[in-house]
Amino acid sequence: MRMRRSVRILAVLGAVGLSAGLAACASGSGGPAGPRRNANLITAEEMADYAFPTVLDAIRRLRPRWLQPRAGSGSPQAILDGTRLGGLDQLRVIDVADIVSIRFLSASDATTRYGTGFPAGAIEVSTR
Repeated sequence: MRMRRSVRILAVLGAVGLSAGLAACASGSGGPAGPRRNANLITAEEMADYAFPTVLDAIRRLRPRWLQPRAGSGSPQAILDGTRLGGLDQLRVIDVADIVSIRFLSASDATTRYGTGFPAGAIEVSTR
């Protein structure tokens, strides 16, 4: 009788310990690195931590993968407040202080939203 009770207690303690361990793993990357950032979005709050001279510099620092060329499709197109600007060089003329958000759109998302001509996607800048 005494042996069964101690086995039950150990089983319960083991289950509680396992549950606590799984809960800690499920919490994600909220550790010292801070909250996880959206891979396709840069917010004004995120840019406020740095002094970027241009939007292109902000992207280079915070989301450099957006600028990597896609196989045979070139670079993403720049879009400012719903208007297509053209190449990434156009991101140098936008005032960083007016930015609300910068979002990367995949080729299919950009085509759905703005029409054809976005084989490498688009970088959509929203201002105040």
